[in-house]
Amino acid sequence: MDVSGYVTAMYEHCPFLKASTARGMTCWTVYEMAPEVDRYSLEAELFHAAVRAAEWVRSSARRTLSPLACENIVVLPAGEGADADPRELMAWPHWALKHLYGPVGVMFGKFTRGVQEWDKHGRSVPPAPYSFLPVRSSVRLRDPAFLTDTPGLSAAVATADDDGHDVFAHMPCEWKVVREWAGSLPAPKRR
Repeated sequence: MDVSGYVTAMYEHCPFLKASTARGMTCWTVYEMAPEVDRYSLEAELFHAAVRAAEWVRSSARRTLSPLACENIVVLPAGEGADADPRELMAWPHWALKHLYGPVGVMFGKFTRGVQEWDKHGRSVPPAPYSFLPVRSSVRLRDPAFLTDTPGLSAAVATADDDGHDVFAHMPCEWKVVREWAGSLPAPKRR
């Protein structure tokens, strides 16, 4: 899987990506959805893969004192006729993870293959060649602006402090419980 052209094109939209890539701190892990596995189980697997990525980002940031660690979790469809759409598959894990990890300074993004998006300056962002969840350290002065539709999360990211605590201390790391909890979070404001 070659993402070098896409990564280079994204340098102008992500101010830390070039430095992260140059230091070998931008990683890509690929998961292929198995067609025989139900969506609920696929969501759970993606969620657990993203938890591993978030914990790697947290430990890298504490160990190196650098916000440059970034793990990108690529979700490939199982092939022609596969039932699960990566966009739908990423929705619940993305929602839960950004609320669990925002208060400790870890950001989750969501890019869908081929979807045109624009950055905060209104510039066209290159369409992603694959559907993926980027997991990276937050930048307290910049990232709250990405979360204006979720003011509580924006405030949490603005004051994020990673003291190393277990983000699952108040709930078991079981997908069913996490999904129920994520469903109880306030929906983002719609403009």
